[in-house]
Amino acid sequence: MKQYFGEYIRNLRTKKGLTLTQLGAKLDLDSANLSKIENGKREFDEKRLELLASVFCLDIENLKTEFFSELFAKKIYETNCSTEVLNVAEEKVKYYREQNVKQGKLKL
Repeated sequence: MKQYFGEYIRNLRTKKGLTLTQLGAKLDLDSANLSKIENGKREFDEKRLELLASVFCLDIENLKTEFFSELFAKKIYETNCSTEVLNVAEEKVKYYREQNVKQGKLKL
């Protein structure tokens, strides 16, 4: 997706014909905060991802991919890091998963 997560939410909302107030009520957000999210002035709360997926009948794994990819991309952009950091992060994820299997549960 080549849009901000807030724009993605706005597109979902308008396609479904919901107002800011209506969607805000479904997500337990006031319309002002939802407007800020849609306009990129505030971050969407990760805790509401499942609720958002439910409201729009979206696959939660795809939604998580969109949400977290934006967080990572934003951080890489803001810190002027090379995208090589993504390759290193992928290797670390594999390591964490291996450790999790060995230990039962990895504590970070």
